[in-house]
Amino acid sequence: MDKSHGTGQIHRQTKAYQDTRFLESREARALRILAEYLEPLSRFKRHGVRDTIVFMGSARLLPRDKAERALEQAKAAGIGVESAATALELSAYYEAARELSYRLTLWSKKLDHGERRFVVCTGGGPGIMEAANRGASEAKGLNIGLTISIPNNEFDNPYVSHEMRFHFHYFFMRKFWFVYLAKAVVLFPGGFGTLDEFFEILTLVQTRKMKKRMPIVLFGAKYWNEVLNLGALVKYGTISSGDVELFHRTDSVDEAYDLITRGLIENALGSPGAEL
Repeated sequence: MDKSHGTGQIHRQTKAYQDTRFLESREARALRILAEYLEPLSRFKRHGVRDTIVFMGSARLLPRDKAERALEQAKAAGIGVESAATALELSAYYEAARELSYRLTLWSKKLDHGERRFVVCTGGGPGIMEAANRGASEAKGLNIGLTISIPNNEFDNPYVSHEMRFHFHYFFMRKFWFVYLAKAVVLFPGGFGTLDEFFEILTLVQTRKMKKRMPIVLFGAKYWNEVLNLGALVKYGTISSGDVELFHRTDSVDEAYDLITRGLIENALGSPGAEL
C-alpha cells in the first residue's frame, strides 16, 4: 500500500500476475502458452489420467434419430432432401463412434491399475466428438474434451466429464495434449481439422519424433478411400510404400476394437503412461 503525498488516500497496487491487461497483452503471450501446458498438466495429475484413446472426426455428423427427423422435415418441405439423406447415411459413423467408445471404456475400466488408463479423449465438440464422449459417459467412464476457441456458433457437448473440460486458445497446445497422452487414435470421417490432425500424427510417427507404438485407425474405409489417395504419393516417390502401413482402415466396430485393444495390450499396457 502507498499513501499519496500526505493526502491520506491509499493506492492499492496490482501484482503483475493479477493484471488482466498485462496478461492479455502481446508481451505476456509466453505466460498464456505456459498456462495452457501447466493447468491441464495439474488437472491430469490430480485425476490420475496417464494416457488416452483419442477420437477425431467431423463436428457436423448427427446422431441417427436427429438425422431421421431432419430427413422427414426435408421431405415434408420439399427442399434439402439430398443433403438430409447424406446426413442420415453419415449418422452411421456417429453411432459407430458411440459404440466403440462405450466398449473401449468398459474394457479400460476392467484393467487392474490404480490409475486411470486409456481414457477416451476428444475435441469436446459436437458430431463424432460428442458421440465418443457420449459412449464413454454411457459406460460410466471418465472422458476428456479439449475444446478450442473459434469464432463459430456456441455448442454444447454435455457428455464430457465435468472435471475434464478444457478450453484452449492455441491450437498447437491443444494438439500437444492430444498427442502427448495418446496411446491409440481413431479417426472417423472429417474435414480440414481431422485431416490436419491425422497428417500431423503421421508425420510424427514417420519421422520417429514420436517413438511410442500406437494403433492409428481410419474408420470408414469408403470415405477415406475416396478422400485420401496416398497411393499417388508412393507412385511419385514422396513417401515410402511402408508409410501407408502406419495406419489401418476399417468399417467394423469389432475390428477397430480388436486392433486398438490388441495394440494397447502389446505396446502400452505395461507402460506407466506419459511422464506427467
